[in-house]
Amino acid sequence: MKINLSGHHVEVNDSIKEHIEEKFSKIANHFPTLISLDVIVSKEHHQYQVELTTNYEGGRISATGLDGVMYPAIANAAKKLDAALKHRKGQLKANMHTKPGATTPEIAHEKVQEMNLS
Repeated sequence: MKINLSGHHVEVNDSIKEHIEEKFSKIANHFPTLISLDVIVSKEHHQYQVELTTNYEGGRISATGLDGVMYPAIANAAKKLDAALKHRKGQLKANMHTKPGATTPEIAHEKVQEMNLS
């Protein structure tokens, strides 16, 4: 999985890159069809915000994490992205199965009408 990392009012250094690659390696293993992930780390009003966006099976998925410290904000966003990907995967699997319809057979109705219940 390719990770496109950029910073807004934050200098992105090697330790941040390594931490992000480590966090998202688990997600890449669980969802091997993910091709790329866009990560934007920004700092505004003494809060770090991490925005994640990706495409998974035809749907655009995004997640954000906020915290006063950068590393918990990354962990927060990773947790939300994992939950969103699992939800999307569940939706796709549910659409593959045919749902049985609740119907009453016509034969049973006809047989009850023919019976002499008096």
